[in-house]
Amino acid sequence: MRIISGQYKGRRITAPKKLPVRPTTDMAKESLFNILNNQYYFDDISVLDLFAGTGNISYEFASRGTEQITAVDENFGCIKFINETSDSFEMNISTIKSDVFKFLEKTQQQHSIIFADPPYDFPTEEFAKIPSLVFQNKLLEDDGLLVVEHSKHTDLSHLDHYSHSKSYGGNMFSFFK
Repeated sequence: MRIISGQYKGRRITAPKKLPVRPTTDMAKESLFNILNNQYYFDDISVLDLFAGTGNISYEFASRGTEQITAVDENFGCIKFINETSDSFEMNISTIKSDVFKFLEKTQQQHSIIFADPPYDFPTEEFAKIPSLVFQNKLLEDDGLLVVEHSKHTDLSHLDHYSHSKSYGGNMFSFFK
């Protein structure tokens, strides 16, 4: 995986093979950030990266100037890798080792953008918990955005606060406002 744009543009990051992850493809990530770039000044926002995995999305935000980034994952190896990588690049990424759903139930901090990349094989009910907890607990700032990455075989359009989806190959991003 590589960083697409910003201060660390072109830098390659190689995650250990033993991590249980599926990083967002470069093509999908570039398309997502083109959309977000038209709506936000990255240096003025706070980001919550759920199911952070390798930290791929967090690094992209940091490279583009975002200072307030929190990455949440329940896998210790993923959290350790994100900490090591962000330290080596001198990025300001806070990590939390936690089950994402328990974290969403307890946190009170609001964010401009919440990005969630749960396992593609999640049942629809598990996907539905993400926007439900985010909006129920008021975790988005005014004009905030929740982006959920999922397989093109998963349909989230029936969920509350759903806005639209964009498809990139086998990846889809559903946007919630």
